[in-house]
Amino acid sequence: MSARRFAILLLASALAAAGRADAVSPWVPLERFVGEWHGTATGHAGVGTVTRRYAKVMGGRFIQETNTSTYAAQEKNPKGEVHEHASMFSFDKQRKLLVLRQFHIEGFVNTYRQASEPTAEQLVFESEGFENFSNAWKARETYEFIGNDQFVETFELAPPGKPFMVYSRTELKRVK
Repeated sequence: MSARRFAILLLASALAAAGRADAVSPWVPLERFVGEWHGTATGHAGVGTVTRRYAKVMGGRFIQETNTSTYAAQEKNPKGEVHEHASMFSFDKQRKLLVLRQFHIEGFVNTYRQASEPTAEQLVFESEGFENFSNAWKARETYEFIGNDQFVETFELAPPGKPFMVYSRTELKRVK
């Protein structure tokens, strides 16, 4: 390869890289979720085990989460329970932020918006509204990353006029 051709390829590569740096994909903060996860949950329902899966769907335009949390009978939850929810992450181009919609087995649908700029250590969503629940309440989902294969999700609720209180905390490790 001639020196001139090499220089042109090098310049083209540098320009392409610079262009990518200026146009970071909104999916970058969510890419780390894709895969299968297992872990434990603690909170109002007691102590339970969690299985979760995140996958790109519909041509990569969305990231879908499926979750099952199982709580055996225990003092805090004498009957035990199995909680399921499915979520969809999307990117709202007009608002330039990530949106999270959660569909719960109890019939609740929670809509969250990205609450702050994502960092390598944390991603936060705050509620915009609920279906089948009072919109006077507020909710927050905080994801704290402990490397690429482990994260902690904290779910908080705030009754009308009150501060957020932790409802549950889930610790997950990647299995695939």
